[in-house]
Amino acid sequence: MTDIDLIAPPEPFSAIIFDCDGTLADTMPTHFEAWITALRSFGADMNEDEFYGWAGVPTDGIIAALNERYGYTLDIRETHSVKERKYKELVHSVQEIKAVTDIVRKYHGKLPMAVASGGTRDIVDATLTATGLLKFFDVIVTAGDVVHGKPAPDIFLLAAEKMGVDAVDCVVYEDGEPGIVGAKAAGMRVIDVRVLWGGAHSPSMVGAQ
Repeated sequence: MTDIDLIAPPEPFSAIIFDCDGTLADTMPTHFEAWITALRSFGADMNEDEFYGWAGVPTDGIIAALNERYGYTLDIRETHSVKERKYKELVHSVQEIKAVTDIVRKYHGKLPMAVASGGTRDIVDATLTATGLLKFFDVIVTAGDVVHGKPAPDIFLLAAEKMGVDAVDCVVYEDGEPGIVGAKAAGMRVIDVRVLWGGAHSPSMVGAQ
């Protein structure tokens, strides 16, 4: 069985929704590096397991959670800005996750496809541009488009609405628990792309890309 067979969307379906970070593109190690640089510049820190556990959670939500968990007093806007700036400096090195993007190319032009990401629009655009994937998606929904981010279902429901399809007819590709929970809450079927690398943190860490 090939990788594309392993994550083939289950019939029937009318549209596909993809998470961005860790699903379409192997960005997670790059995001982690950006986080560590930003946090340490403010005298704070985050361990790797925490970071991957927050996959899909918006940046501001992670900063707020770190403040609550460790008693930090990180300014959300300033910390967010430094982290995103560092990521943009590194984004040129990000690679697509081929098994997932093979699905994108297979269905491009045949049915609606969207990106639903907990990231900000400029960061998602930067990632999709760096990997050459931006041209495949007419609908991109990001954290700023909804009041409640993942694990709430809002971002997925909005993506379906923008594509003009029913939520139950969508298949979602995700790599993080918040996104999986949110997609299921939206009534959508979910494919956990971590099956491609045995559930490890990211494909680049296990040589699966």
